[in-house]
Amino acid sequence: MNEKLALRLIYTVSALVLVAVVVLFNLPKNEEVPALVQKLPAFNAWINGTCTILLTVSWWMIRARRIDWHKRLNITAFCLSSLFLISYVIFHAFGVETRFPIENPLRPYYLTILISHIILAAVVLPLVLLSFYRGLTGQIEAHKRITRWSMPIWLYVTTTGVVVYLMISPYYPF
Repeated sequence: MNEKLALRLIYTVSALVLVAVVVLFNLPKNEEVPALVQKLPAFNAWINGTCTILLTVSWWMIRARRIDWHKRLNITAFCLSSLFLISYVIFHAFGVETRFPIENPLRPYYLTILISHIILAAVVLPLVLLSFYRGLTGQIEAHKRITRWSMPIWLYVTTTGVVVYLMISPYYPF
C-alpha cells in the first residue's frame, strides 16, 4: 500500500468513526435495554483497564529494547481497543443516557475528566492508526515521532475511561 493511500484510509476511518459516534448520540432512546447490553459499560471499563496495563508494559518493553514484546502488546491493545469501539457503539445504539447528578460535589471533576476523555479519544484514533502504520511498515523514526504523542494520549484515554466508568456507574438506570 502506498503512503498516500494509507494516509487517506487512516483519516477516512477516523472521520467515519467520529461521525458514527455523533450519530449514535442523536438516536432515539430505547425503553428497554437488554441484559447483555447493560453489562457492556463494565466490560468496556475492563477493556480500558487492560489496555492501560498493556500500554504501560509495552512502554517498558520498548525501553528494554524488547521490540517483539512491544509489538505484541501494542497489537493486543489495538485489538482490544477495536473490540471496545464495537461494544461502545452497541451500547450507545440503545440510546442509554446517564447523567452525573447536578447536586454531587464531584460533578465538576467528573465533567472535566469526561470532556478531556471525549476530546482526546477523538484525537487519538488517527494518531494510533498512523503510529501502527509507521511501525508496521518499518518507518521507525517516523513511528517514534508520532508515538511521542499517541502513546501518552492513548494511555490517558484508556485510564480516564475507567475513571469515568467508576464515577458514573452508580447512576446507571439499570
